[in-house]
Amino acid sequence: MQTLSPKRLTPSAFSPFGEMLFFDQDRSRLVNDGRALRVDTEARFDYTSPDGEPVLAVYRAQGGPLPMRLMTFERHPLSSQTFVALSAERFLIVVAPQDRAGLPDLARAEAFVGHRGEGVNYARNLWHAPIAAIGDDGDFLMFMWERGSPEDCILHHLHEPLGVGSIQPSAA
Repeated sequence: MQTLSPKRLTPSAFSPFGEMLFFDQDRSRLVNDGRALRVDTEARFDYTSPDGEPVLAVYRAQGGPLPMRLMTFERHPLSSQTFVALSAERFLIVVAPQDRAGLPDLARAEAFVGHRGEGVNYARNLWHAPIAAIGDDGDFLMFMWERGSPEDCILHHLHEPLGVGSIQPSAA
């Protein structure tokens, strides 16, 4: 079984797969009569279906420890997909580029650990594992465009599990 070592989620490390989302006070501006700070993220929502609808949902992800075994990858050909950790203290992101057959290229897969208040905007059509909380269960805000068709989410079940090892101190 192939095993990935997760690394800390950072904007530069995640950039080949989409955008990392986080609150950057240095880039903030006052809004709402000076009672709030607003930070515009790097996320640019990408969708191809003119008949799709924007969907904002809350996911409650079951928590679990690392190491973890993954059996499923998914991709969204019609839309980018965004997750932001609302209550999950830590979460696991696993991504894989597409191979020549159009399936996840597990030899080039990467794993990241994010923290509460952070998120990702997966590039449209990127293979990724379902969102997973590390430790306790956690809530995530999810945004994407859907048209209510099977193309909204394409699943691929692996023949053997992909392992994700324990968190390295630099990723914790």
